[in-house]
Amino acid sequence: MSIQVRVPGQLFSYTGGQSQLEAEGATLDEVLDDIDRRFPGLRFRVVDEHGAIRPHVRFFVNRTDARSLSHAMATGDELVIVGALSGG
Repeated sequence: MSIQVRVPGQLFSYTGGQSQLEAEGATLDEVLDDIDRRFPGLRFRVVDEHGAIRPHVRFFVNRTDARSLSHAMATGDELVIVGALSGG
């Protein structure tokens, strides 16, 4: 199962500068685990120690907001990780 993952710039330091990755998993949670095995620390930037999606992060699967780590994934899906920007 191959899923295309697009990573925001603020996570490039964890991916060695890569903006696009391939991952495997039947759920969003499994996909993040697969990514974290290759790029340690990335998961903790998007999911907290209690297993909740961090408030400043959004996941979109095929352009649909995925609000749960149990969101089903399928071969050919595109996951986009978006980090909120803030400022004043």
